[in-house]
Amino acid sequence: MSGTAHRPAPFPAAPFVPQAPAARTWRPTARWRLTLTYALFLVVAGACTLTIIYLALRFIPSYPLTAANPRESPVVATRGQILDTLLRASGYALLLLAVIGLTGGWLIAGRVLSPLRAITRAANRAAEGSLEHRIALPGRRDEFTDLSDAFDHMLGRLQQSFESQQRFAANASHELRTPLAITHTMLDVAAADPDGQDYRQLVSRLRETNRRGIEIVDALLELATLGHVRPDTEPVDLADTTAEAVALVAEEAGTHGIAVHSRYGPAPVSGNPVLLRQMTVNLLQNALRHNLTTGGSVTVTVGVDPDDRGRFLLTISNTGPVLPGSIGSFTEPFLRGEGRTAASGSERRGHGLGLSIVASIVSVHEGELHLAANPEGGLTARVSLPARAGR
Repeated sequence: MSGTAHRPAPFPAAPFVPQAPAARTWRPTARWRLTLTYALFLVVAGACTLTIIYLALRFIPSYPLTAANPRESPVVATRGQILDTLLRASGYALLLLAVIGLTGGWLIAGRVLSPLRAITRAANRAAEGSLEHRIALPGRRDEFTDLSDAFDHMLGRLQQSFESQQRFAANASHELRTPLAITHTMLDVAAADPDGQDYRQLVSRLRETNRRGIEIVDALLELATLGHVRPDTEPVDLADTTAEAVALVAEEAGTHGIAVHSRYGPAPVSGNPVLLRQMTVNLLQNALRHNLTTGGSVTVTVGVDPDDRGRFLLTISNTGPVLPGSIGSFTEPFLRGEGRTAASGSERRGHGLGLSIVASIVSVHEGELHLAANPEGGLTARVSLPARAGR
């Protein structure tokens, strides 16, 4: 037996059969439909007019038409000849109307639908990721300009939302990386010189850094939950909730020598007491942690909204540095403007999510949040909530 290995014969290759390109089915566009509609309307209107004329001639009594001089042969057409001529002329007229309707309808439809082409181009650019383009449709106000403005507004909101998400992702990554980097550094130092470490202090610092990371994660989870889950509501007095929140931050205020002045009035609303208390605590912590180093104060009031007697207003105002520039970005996660960076020291440091959570809580309670910089320094936060039905 031969030692040569036998390879199986390869399968014959299947013959290549060219495939005909798939036939593209014709789909009538809106322009074609409008064109056919215009032409059909014009032809039907012409046919109705000619039918009326034909019937009018058809039912007119027939009288013999003769020449004025009986010796002369008649040259006037009979009624039957007139009707035959009218039918032929009507056919030519309807054919001409069809041509005019198709041509004019095509041009008119193209002019009418031209704004839609601009909107379609903008939509395609937006689908490719370009949100900076705006249609800005010129001309007098009509349905197309309203659609164009609504589309531009939508693009603006999407662009703002995407940019905010990008900033959120970048800032969240930075904020979460910071405690991890600090922990890594402390562990490296301890590993490099294990005998020269104060392990009690090291454990305390590691615990504090770990606590800060947990706070950031918990705040992120709470912020994400508020955007997707409707909270359970019940009758709540906003004054009682605010008093509880003031009591919770009293120790922090006393530690830093910040006086808290409060004035409460009855404020029956419908809401989630836990979330409303958390909202107030966040506003108070924000007012305490961004205050003067000495001699600072916070003023808290609850009462009827003077601008709307059917709502109740929570106002928290603090002293602090003058806030330059716009404060509209203070409710964005992790975003702090100049003068809003918390003072050094772990007890007064924030994670940059307090006002973002406040804005989300106010939103799910159908309220309104207004932030205003005080001319003499500090910030005033106003939360307006609708009154409880049937109070």
